[in-house]
Amino acid sequence: MNIPTNLKYTKDHEWVSVEGDVATVGITDFAQKELGDIVYVEVETLDQTLNKDEVFGTVEAVKTVSDLFLPLSGEIIEFNDSLESDPEKVNSDPYGDGWMVKVKISDASEIEVLLSSEDYKALIGA
Repeated sequence: MNIPTNLKYTKDHEWVSVEGDVATVGITDFAQKELGDIVYVEVETLDQTLNKDEVFGTVEAVKTVSDLFLPLSGEIIEFNDSLESDPEKVNSDPYGDGWMVKVKISDASEIEVLLSSEDYKALIGA
């Protein structure tokens, strides 16, 4: 199982990469394996400001549809448009080309409550 140590994680199986005041968000390798083949990613919150833990989109797999929860409060400033035509990137490269949104962080203190890679490994029993 791939759990990069340079990222932060949530109990909802999302990963967060923070650069300055912008966070890139996607779902973890564990999550994409649990979901199975991803067929659609929907994010209709572009240019909206949301609070931490609000739903920012959905990911649809062959078996199920799951909500995506924003790990940090802020404005959704970018959506990975390539997922519209190529949603399987979330399966093949969840930490790279399969990223989902970029968020302009409004409360940097929320970064401190995200899980480390070690904490996330413990959460999923890896």
